[in-house]
Amino acid sequence: MDQQASWFTKRRLTRIAAVATIGLVSFAGGCVVAAPPQPHMYNALTALQNARTELQVAEANKGGHRVTALRLINEAIGEVQAGIAAGS
Repeated sequence: MDQQASWFTKRRLTRIAAVATIGLVSFAGGCVVAAPPQPHMYNALTALQNARTELQVAEANKGGHRVTALRLINEAIGEVQAGIAAGS
């Protein structure tokens, strides 16, 4: 009876170990997906949006350069957003 009990215990421990391994692998896979994607792209997007806000409240008389800068920043924002979408 002692050998049979030992066999059941080993079999049970093997099953528990297998289930635990599957659980850990699943959890680790989920952690990779849960990480914030592309933090540098989001930081760049925020910086561009802040720059756009500053240019919008700046004085208008800049020889057309403020308007050009706003146009380029809006294009850059679009490109960063497209990059974020492509990387997701």
